[in-house]
Amino acid sequence: MQSKNVDEMSDYIIDEMSGYFHNKVKDFVVNNLFDDESHRSFSIEFNAYDYFPVIFNYDMGRMGYNICFGNRMIELESSQKWWDEADFNILFAELQKELELRIPDKYLQANGWL
Repeated sequence: MQSKNVDEMSDYIIDEMSGYFHNKVKDFVVNNLFDDESHRSFSIEFNAYDYFPVIFNYDMGRMGYNICFGNRMIELESSQKWWDEADFNILFAELQKELELRIPDKYLQANGWL
Protein backbone atom coordinates (compact mmCIF):
# COMPACT_ATOMS: atom_id res chain seq x y z
CA MET A 1 0.00 0.00 0.00
CA GLN A 2 2.89 2.38 0.73
CA SER A 3 3.74 2.48 -3.00
CA LYS A 4 0.42 4.18 -3.77
CA ASN A 5 0.23 7.93 -3.92
CA VAL A 6 -1.52 9.90 -1.17
CA ASP A 7 -4.67 10.36 -3.30
CA GLU A 8 -5.02 6.58 -3.58
CA MET A 9 -4.21 6.12 0.10
CA SER A 10 -6.83 8.64 1.23
CA ASP A 11 -9.42 7.08 -1.11
CA TYR A 12 -8.57 3.66 0.35
CA ILE A 13 -9.12 4.87 3.93
CA ILE A 14 -12.44 6.51 3.03
CA ASP A 15 -13.68 3.41 1.20
CA GLU A 16 -12.62 1.02 3.95
CA MET A 17 -13.97 3.23 6.74
CA SER A 18 -17.29 3.67 4.92
CA GLY A 19 -17.54 -0.09 4.49
CA TYR A 20 -16.81 -0.72 8.16
CA PHE A 21 -18.94 2.05 9.72
CA HIS A 22 -21.68 2.35 7.07
CA ASN A 23 -23.96 5.28 8.04
CA LYS A 24 -22.00 6.11 11.20
CA VAL A 25 -19.45 8.20 9.26
CA LYS A 26 -19.98 10.73 6.48
CA ASP A 27 -18.98 14.09 5.01
CA PHE A 28 -15.37 13.16 4.19
CA VAL A 29 -13.00 15.99 3.24
CA VAL A 30 -9.37 15.32 2.31
CA ASN A 31 -6.92 18.09 3.27
CA ASN A 32 -3.22 18.83 3.44
CA LEU A 33 -2.11 16.45 0.71
CA PHE A 34 1.68 16.28 0.33
CA ASP A 35 3.10 13.70 -2.05
CA ASP A 36 6.82 14.31 -2.24
CA GLU A 37 9.60 11.73 -1.99
CA SER A 38 10.75 13.31 1.26
CA HIS A 39 7.31 13.94 2.78
CA ARG A 40 4.02 12.14 2.25
CA SER A 41 1.04 13.15 4.33
CA PHE A 42 -2.69 13.87 4.29
CA SER A 43 -5.65 14.42 6.59
CA ILE A 44 -9.25 13.27 6.26
CA GLU A 45 -11.91 15.15 8.17
CA PHE A 46 -15.26 13.44 8.67
CA ASN A 47 -18.37 13.43 10.81
CA ALA A 48 -18.67 10.43 13.16
CA TYR A 49 -22.07 9.37 14.50
CA ASP A 50 -23.48 12.82 13.70
CA TYR A 51 -21.79 13.70 16.98
CA PHE A 52 -18.06 14.37 16.54
CA PRO A 53 -15.88 15.93 13.88
CA VAL A 54 -12.90 13.59 13.56
CA ILE A 55 -9.61 13.83 11.69
CA PHE A 56 -7.58 10.90 10.41
CA ASN A 57 -3.94 11.93 9.94
CA TYR A 58 -1.25 10.19 7.92
CA ASP A 59 2.30 11.50 8.05
CA MET A 60 5.25 9.59 6.60
CA GLY A 61 3.88 6.18 7.58
CA ARG A 62 2.44 7.08 10.99
CA MET A 63 -1.30 7.45 11.36
CA GLY A 64 -3.92 8.23 13.96
CA TYR A 65 -7.21 9.92 14.82
CA ASN A 66 -8.24 13.05 16.70
CA ILE A 67 -11.63 14.33 17.83
CA CYS A 68 -11.92 18.06 17.10
CA PHE A 69 -13.29 20.63 19.52
CA GLY A 70 -12.60 24.01 17.94
CA ASN A 71 -8.90 24.69 18.46
CA ARG A 72 -8.53 21.66 20.71
CA MET A 73 -7.97 18.07 19.64
CA ILE A 74 -8.25 14.86 21.61
CA GLU A 75 -5.96 12.12 20.34
CA LEU A 76 -7.59 8.70 20.23
CA GLU A 77 -5.47 5.72 21.22
CA SER A 78 -4.82 2.94 18.74
CA SER A 79 -2.51 -0.04 18.58
CA GLN A 80 -2.31 0.43 14.79
CA LYS A 81 0.08 3.38 14.41
CA TRP A 82 2.05 2.48 11.25
CA TRP A 83 0.44 2.14 7.81
CA ASP A 84 2.62 -0.73 6.58
CA GLU A 85 1.98 -2.81 9.71
CA ALA A 86 -1.69 -1.92 10.28
CA ASP A 87 -4.66 -4.24 10.39
CA PHE A 88 -7.36 -1.78 9.34
CA ASN A 89 -10.16 -3.87 10.86
CA ILE A 90 -8.44 -3.50 14.24
CA LEU A 91 -7.84 0.21 13.57
CA PHE A 92 -11.54 0.80 12.85
CA ALA A 93 -12.72 -1.38 15.76
CA GLU A 94 -10.54 0.60 18.15
CA LEU A 95 -11.82 3.87 16.69
CA GLN A 96 -15.40 2.68 17.10
CA LYS A 97 -14.75 1.77 20.75
CA GLU A 98 -13.05 5.11 21.49
CA LEU A 99 -15.88 7.10 19.88
CA GLU A 100 -18.74 5.13 21.43
CA LEU A 101 -17.18 5.52 24.90
CA ARG A 102 -17.61 9.27 24.51
CA ILE A 103 -21.20 9.28 23.19
CA PRO A 104 -24.19 8.80 25.52
CA ASP A 105 -25.81 5.37 25.20
CA LYS A 106 -29.25 6.95 24.81
CA TYR A 107 -28.03 8.82 21.71
CA LEU A 108 -26.51 5.66 20.21
CA GLN A 109 -29.70 3.68 20.93
CA ALA A 110 -31.95 6.38 19.48
CA ASN A 111 -30.02 6.16 16.21
CA GLY A 112 -29.90 2.36 16.14
CA TRP A 113 -26.13 2.24 16.68
CA LEU A 114 -26.10 0.31 19.94
